[in-house]
Formats: sequence, structure tokens, C-alpha cells
Amino acid sequence: MASETDQTGAGQHRLQTPEEEHGFRRVRQFSPAHARKLGLTRKNIKGRMDLKEDPEERVRRHKEMELKPLYKELLYTVKHRMGKPSSPHVLADGQMHEYMREAFGMTESEHAALMDKVEKTEPPVYCLKAVVKEAKEILGKDVSGFSDPYCLLTILEDEQETRTRRSKSNQFKFVVKDATSDDRIYQTEIQKKTLNPIWNQTFILEFQKTEGASFHLEMWDKDEEVSLSQKLEEIKTNFNSLKRMIKEAKKEKGTDDFLGNIVIKLQDLHCTDDSWYHLEPRTETYPDRGQCHLNLKFIHKSRDGTLSAGRNAYVNFCGILQQFVHAHISKQKNSAPWKGELCGEAQTLLELYATQNDLSPFLQDLGKWVAYSRLYQSLEVDSSVLLQQLTSIEYHWHQLKLPHQQKQELGDSLHGFLQYGLCLVAKYRDIFPPTPSATPKLHMLLRILVQICKTKAFQELNPAQFDLQDEISEALQTGTEDWFTIKKGLHEPMTKELTEMGSALSRLIMEVQKDIKSNKDVWNRVFFSAVQVDVFTVVYHKFDSLLAKEVMKTLSLMKGHMDLNLAKCLFPVYLNLYAIHKNKAFLQRRGFLELSNFHEDFREAMPYWLNQAFSTTKDRVERAVQVDQLQPLQTGSELIKHSSSAVDLVSCIQPICQLWEQLSWPDPEESFMLMVKITEDVCKIVGSYCQLLKDRVRVLSENSDHSSAINMLCVVVNDLEHLRTHLSKLPSQLNWEGLRSRLANVIADSQFNNTLSSQLQQAQSSLGREIRSALDTLGKQLNTDIETYVRSMSTRRRIPSKSSEDAAAPLMRYLEQELQYMNENLVLENFNSLLTPLWNNSVKILYQTANQHSQQEGQMVFCQRLQYTLQCLEQCFHAEGNGLPLKSLHSDEYKTLKNFLERNSLSSRQIIEKFFQKKASEQRTYSGEKYGAVTLRASYRRPDQRLRVEVLNAVNLIPMDSNGSSDPFVQLCLEPNHVFPEVEPRVTQTKSCDLNPLFDECFEFLISLEQCQAPGACLVVTVLDHDTLSADDFEGEAFLSLSEVTGVSEEDPSSQPDAAPAQIRLPLMHPKPNDVLLKLLESRRGEREAQAFVKKRRQREKQSLEAGQP
Repeated sequence: MASETDQTGAGQHRLQTPEEEHGFRRVRQFSPAHARKLGLTRKNIKGRMDLKEDPEERVRRHKEMELKPLYKELLYTVKHRMGKPSSPHVLADGQMHEYMREAFGMTESEHAALMDKVEKTEPPVYCLKAVVKEAKEILGKDVSGFSDPYCLLTILEDEQETRTRRSKSNQFKFVVKDATSDDRIYQTEIQKKTLNPIWNQTFILEFQKTEGASFHLEMWDKDEEVSLSQKLEEIKTNFNSLKRMIKEAKKEKGTDDFLGNIVIKLQDLHCTDDSWYHLEPRTETYPDRGQCHLNLKFIHKSRDGTLSAGRNAYVNFCGILQQFVHAHISKQKNSAPWKGELCGEAQTLLELYATQNDLSPFLQDLGKWVAYSRLYQSLEVDSSVLLQQLTSIEYHWHQLKLPHQQKQELGDSLHGFLQYGLCLVAKYRDIFPPTPSATPKLHMLLRILVQICKTKAFQELNPAQFDLQDEISEALQTGTEDWFTIKKGLHEPMTKELTEMGSALSRLIMEVQKDIKSNKDVWNRVFFSAVQVDVFTVVYHKFDSLLAKEVMKTLSLMKGHMDLNLAKCLFPVYLNLYAIHKNKAFLQRRGFLELSNFHEDFREAMPYWLNQAFSTTKDRVERAVQVDQLQPLQTGSELIKHSSSAVDLVSCIQPICQLWEQLSWPDPEESFMLMVKITEDVCKIVGSYCQLLKDRVRVLSENSDHSSAINMLCVVVNDLEHLRTHLSKLPSQLNWEGLRSRLANVIADSQFNNTLSSQLQQAQSSLGREIRSALDTLGKQLNTDIETYVRSMSTRRRIPSKSSEDAAAPLMRYLEQELQYMNENLVLENFNSLLTPLWNNSVKILYQTANQHSQQEGQMVFCQRLQYTLQCLEQCFHAEGNGLPLKSLHSDEYKTLKNFLERNSLSSRQIIEKFFQKKASEQRTYSGEKYGAVTLRASYRRPDQRLRVEVLNAVNLIPMDSNGSSDPFVQLCLEPNHVFPEVEPRVTQTKSCDLNPLFDECFEFLISLEQCQAPGACLVVTVLDHDTLSADDFEGEAFLSLSEVTGVSEEDPSSQPDAAPAQIRLPLMHPKPNDVLLKLLESRRGEREAQAFVKKRRQREKQSLEAGQP
């Protein structure tokens, strides 16, 4: 048997790969301090052999010295296999031989030769290693109710068991003692007074063969002789045990009690079995006798030592496992990492070999860790396999103890893997790129490193302090510096020209920027979640130091040699440095950053950048205007009303705005000056574009017809409006408010507005003037045509030859056509801008034309046409709410024109009616009694159609005679005359020398209700001074609208038939000269009725005392 202590003597004969055997093992370069931290105990690597050795000879040597001894061990294991493997598939020896031959690369002849050698070796001693762990719920045989159990173990061959059974008359009385010799029977310790004994004792039971052999275990209760007084004492204390005492008295003294047995055929056992077995009775008296926990394993003793001389079973197990994994990975069809799976043949062979050599689970897991960790460094092995083995080692570390040699090997393996892992961490950029498939591998590697440092094995085997986070941070810094050095060498210019050096620096910084972004977005999550290391902060600080030195070194060489080409190559350098500088916001710990004021080194290049942007934009604008045909753009089915140069101009200005955003100059005062310069450049480009556009339209219009010229002019207006719209967005594009907040404590708001806002306002004003000028040009032609159409509507006839609709139709058709064209070719803002002056000019033309025809014979008809035309124009320009708003249309000029046309469109009788309506309205609002007043009552009886007027008195009349008095009388007249043609005026009696006469006279007028309700119907009350020798003098007049008379205004006057009408006191008025309606009537010289009315009213004006007043 090979025990665990036998396997510790040859640890130095560890299995090696061909590369390791001949000195190709990788050696990680670390500082002495690092080695001390790791507490390295690995021995110095043997001297390397000649690297020029033939590879075929090296492979042959490896096969002879390494593989064939292992192959013989496996052949020996298969030949002397015992027990069933745990694999569900039963494999024949031939299947396992075939797999072994393929895995080890043996030819058939080599296999036959090695098999012949194995056949000649000495067979091992077959053993069953039995570990009696514990039992539970066994029978209590003693008076106390407990037992003192112990176990007897042996293996009985067929002949022994048969012979023993025949010699016994009662097969149920069969015991192990009678079956074999005492030297083949093993006994456990006796556990006192318990029903759940615990032994944990190991026994090695030898046997010849498994066929017909059985494992026997019997459990007995140990009985010892006691005195009579002790038994009586037990009876007193426990009367219930009397029955048990009687039974004890019957049996022979010193005879042990049978508790149960277990019989297992060896052929039914697996290589290793760990189970609870039921204790079987010899009789049916007590069938339930409890259970016993056994661990049974087939092992070899005295295996042939010539198979793999100098190596122990543990080293061989590691070598076999490593070879099987190599073979499995080489047969994989895809490149996926190996996840620890092996075929059934490999699992069976490993299980058989480990079992036969009595390798503990701890040693097996240790061997797997050693093998897998080595394979990880050369093959694609999934990290979860290593993590699983570390977990198993940690579990076993608390349960079992390792021999010294294996402890040393475990410590060296953990150290070596830590070294290798830190090397991988240092080169994580190349080995674990920021891809979804690679980053999980890095995360798992870091978890393995963390798990190694957490294991008790590592902590006990390495008393030196080891901080994994510090080691990883150091590896990251070292790897970052190495990566930076490599990239710097790759981008090193071939010559020492300054522009080449600048370009090389730009490419290097761009690489650094990409790497920082990957660290921030991808790798930082991996490192922080696994080891709580902020890789972004570590790498950023390292790059900050490296870049600061490199930038300072390069720019110091350029100082004093700045030109346009050099500034161009430095621009991407600045942008990339700024992008890196912005990432400082994500740092977990800031500290001092050497690139904080990096912008100061680029002041010399700044003017070149601004001038380059301005000149480039200006050239692009000039080229855009030169190729512009001033035609609206067509994008799919949608018509864009501005031309290509307007779009190009906006695109050209955008890079200047982007330049401001890209620079993001940190210094506030300098950034303000930079903003002033950028705004000034944009405004200059806008002014230049306006001039270029005017020159372009002048050139294209020379050989174009009128409609094409108008179309181009519309496009120009749209281009300027498009530019003005985008120019208004300039403050938001350049983020003026953000700059204003930065300058709050540096520059006053007034200075800010006076400098920047004034520049923008001037540019917008210039654009506005150009737009208005172009719109005026468009409007002039339209105004001329409108005036022509308006004048053509005049007529000299009082009876029109055609209707107002027909007269206005040509003008409306023209306007509809032109406005539709403008609407289609002008953007909405410009179309509305054109409509406003066009409407105002149209109103002005109508008013001027109407005034010019005021003395002509057909003025009324003409004004009716103009009034209809004005209504049509209003509807046209309003366009049901889609055009100009009514508020804009109803200007003061419009209201004046409307009133003028309304008056001049009326007939003479309508004007007379308007005159009396006006007088009645003035009467209602007239205040004071400057010329006296007259009091009367007026009522209308609808049934009789009679108007009753009572003249009561007059007061405060002005003296008209030389004696300072008057002879007043009152004249009542119903007007207008054409409404009351047959009604004669009525006159009161004359009151001599009385300025406050009392008349008290009543008059009745027979008139219809319709006459009373006619427009302008009123009672004219005239007070006159009677003169005998001359015409009567005019005292004053008053106007009472008949609509206000009782009985006319009431719907149901019969409701109060006897009610007396109220007195009405009417102040007397004198007419004022220059009445508009009278002038209008006066102009109609061909109408007798109008002229008679005017003559009458003119005479009254002559008598008026208001003639000299305005």
C-alpha cells in the first residue's frame, strides 16, 4: 500500500513539459522587493540546455522519460483495476487502452511493448481501505438502556465462507470470529454507553480477488462481569430493567451481545463508496438495528516500483491529468476555452489511478490546481476551472493536513500564478482587449488572484505582507508606462522636422485618449468589481505625468518657430489634450495634475487657428455663391424656397461655432476675447455674403426675362431671411449665457452686451435692410399695376355701365395671381413682410385715386366700386386668418379711407339722412345753453298715426333787436323733406319783447309709423326773431330724433294710453361751417335736390354765430 506519507519523498521529481524540461519555462521579471513580498520559496531553475537541440530529439526524449512511465502506470492500473468507477458508462479494458494510446501518442508497437513489460511486473496486493466513521440508532443492550459497541471487520473468500457456514448448525449464529483466523480480523475501539458511537478508524483489509469475496462487519455490545451488589443497585434505580436483568442472568458470563452486521460483496462496490449501511439482524426479533457509516475504497499495496522509478503517485497523477487535458483540448473543434470537462475514459482512468494509489481528495484537488494553473499559462483554459479548484483546496485545508513537500509545492504554485497573473494584468490592453468576449476573462483572472490571497493556505504559507491592490496598481503603472513607450516608438517621426514631430505627438495623444476612454468605459468596471482598484484613476495619473513631459518637450522645441503649418498640426494635439483633460471629472481622487494648464502652451498657435477658420469659411462661401443659380432647392417632394448658397453658408459658419466649442478655452478673460473675435468673423462673413449675393443676382438678371428676375429676387430674399434666422441662433450656438456666467466676476454685463450683442444686432440690421430693399423692389412693380387697375374703374356716368364686381375683377385676378406666386416663392416671413407694405400702399392708392375723382360726375359710382374693391382686398390680404391679421389691416389710413368711401358711395338722400342723424347725435351730446333752450312735449299715437308736439316755452334767448330784446316764435319742421314731402312746417305765435317766452301751443302731424322710423327722421325746432321790415333773425335750432319720441320707440304704446309725455328741454345750437356732408352734397352739382338742401343749410350757416369759429 502506498500511503500519503510515502508520497512525500520525491517531490523534486515533478513532471515537466518538454519546454520546461529543457529550460523553456517562463521566468517573470520582478524586483527583489517584489520577490520578498511574495515570500518566494521556489528553488533556482536549473541551468538551461543548449537551445539548438533538435526539436525531434527533444520530443523523443520527452516521450521516453516522461510519457512512457506514465503510460505503464496506467496500463498497470487497468490490468489490476478493482471496483466499479463512478462513471455511469461501463468501459472495457480495450476502450481505455485505445484512449490511452491516442492521448499519449503511442504507436501500436509501442503500446504492445509497454503492455508486455507491464504483464511481467509483480502484481500488487489488493486491499480494501475501510474507514468506520460512526453509527446511529443502534440497540441498547445494557441495563442502563445503552450499549458499549465495537465492530469486527474482515474479508471472507468463497471457500472460507462456505466452510464456516457448513460447520455451524444455525446459520444465524454465524460470527466473524468463527470464520477466519484472528490475524485477519480487525476490531475497532469500544465506545462506552452510547447508541450513536463515533470511531473514525481506518483499516486496511487484504484479499486475493474480488470474485466471490465479501466484506463483513459485525457490531457487538461489550459485556463485563459485575458484582451482585451492583446489579441489585441497578434494579433499585431502574425497575424497568428487571426483564433485561433476567435475560442477562440466562446467558453465559462475559458473552457480548450481537447488535447487527453488514455484508457487502466486493464486486458490488465502486472504487470508492461512502454511504450509510443498515445493520442486519441474525433473527427477526429486532429488525431495526440502526445504521453504520462506512467509507470503502479499493487500494493497492506494494505496486511494482519499476513502472515510474523515482516518482511518487501524486506526481504521476499530475502528469497523467495534464496529458489528458492536452489531448482533450487538441481534439476540440472550436477555439473555445477548456472548461474542465474530460471524456469518460479519462475520468475513469484518473479515478482508478487515484483510488488504487490511495490519493486523498485533497491531493487530487491539489494536483488539479497545479496542472490547470500550468496549462492556463500555455493553453486556453477557462478561469472558472481554476476558481473551482481553489475553492476545493480551501475546503480541504480546514479538514486535512498536507505533507511538507505538497505544502511547499502548493505555496510555490500560488506564488507562481500570482506572478503570472500580475504580468497579465500589466499587459491587459493586449491580452484582454475591451471586447465583450475578453473582459469576462480578465474579470475571472482578477477573481482568481483575489481568491488566492484570501485562502488560508496562501496566508499560512506566506507570512509576509502582500497587498494585492497595491501590487495590481504597481503592475498597472508599469504596464501603462511600457505601453506608452512602445506607442511613442511606433509614432516616432523619421525626421526631426517640427511639423513631423507635431503630427507624431498628435497621433500618440490620440492613442492615449482612446486608451483612457476604454479604461473609463470598460476596464474600470472590471477591475473595480473584482479587486476594488480604480484602474481609470491609476492610468489617468500615469498618463498625465507621461504626457506632460512629452508635450513640454515637444512644444519647447517649437517655441519661436510658429507658422500656419505648425499651428495646423498642433490643433489636433490641443483637441486631444482637452478631451483627456475633461475626463478628470471622473477621477475618484484628484490630486495634482501636471496637465491642468496645458492650454497656456498653445497661445502662440491660437491666432493662426482663428484666421485659418475665417479664411477657409470665406473661401467656401465665395465658391458657394459662384455656383448658385438662385433657384429654389428641390428635396424630394418638398420645395425649399432658398437656394443652395444659403444652405452652404449655414454649413460654412457651423465650423466656426464648433471651433469655439472645441477650444473651450479655460481662461475666462481670454475666452471673452476669443468670443469677440469669432462673433466678429461670423458677422463679416454675413456681410460679405450679402454683397456677393447682390452681385450674383445682378449678373444673372442681365439676360433674364422679367418673371425670371422676379423669381431670383424672391430667392435672394429667402436666402437673406434664412441667414437672419440662423444668425439669431448664434448666441445659443456659442453659449453666450455660459460665457456670461463664467465672466460674472470679471466683466460687467453692460460691457458684455455692448461688445457682443451690438455686433450681432448690426449684422441683423444690415440683413433687415437688405431684405426690405429687395421687398421694396418687388412691391414697386405691384403698386404700379394696382394703381393702373384702380384708375381703370372710374366712370363719368352716374349710372354705371357695369357692376362693381365686374369693375374690380381684373384687379383681383391680378392680385390673386401675383400673391399666389409670391406665396409659393417666398418663405412665410418674407411673404408677410411683403404683404404689409403692399396693403398699406394699396390703401394709399385707393385713397389718392378717390380724392382725385371727388369733383367728377361719376364720383358716387366710382366710390362704390372702390368700396367694393376695398372689401375684396381686405378679404384677400386676410385670407381667412392665414394672411395679415385684422389688427394690421385696420390701420388709421384704412379707417379714413373706409369712412370716405362709405360717405361718397351714398346717394344724395342717404347723405341728407346721414346729416340729420349726425345733427340728432350732436343734439344728444350738446351741453350748455349758450343760445338758449326750448321746452316741448312730443308723442305719437299709432292708432291715429298722429304726431303731437306741444311747444311749451323758450328760455335764455339771445337778444336780436336793438332794444336788447327779441320777438321770438318757433318753427316746427319734419325732415328730411323726401321722407315728409307733404308735411308743411308749423309756426307758433310771436311773443314780443320776451327772451323767455311762454308759448303753450300744440300741433299735430299726420304721418305714418314707417315715416317716423325712417333713417334720419327728426323734428327740427327753429327759434326765430320776427322782424317786420327785414328777414327774421336766427335765434337757434334743435333736432329731436323721432325714434326717441314716445310712441315711436315703444313696442306697445297702448300699455299707458293716458300717460302724459315727459317734457323735453332742447338746447339751441348754431351750425358750424365746413360740414363734410354738405361739401359732399355740394360737389354733386347735377342734383337739384342736393343743391337745394345745401343752399338752405348754407343760408343757415350764414346766420350762425359759429361762423367765425373753427
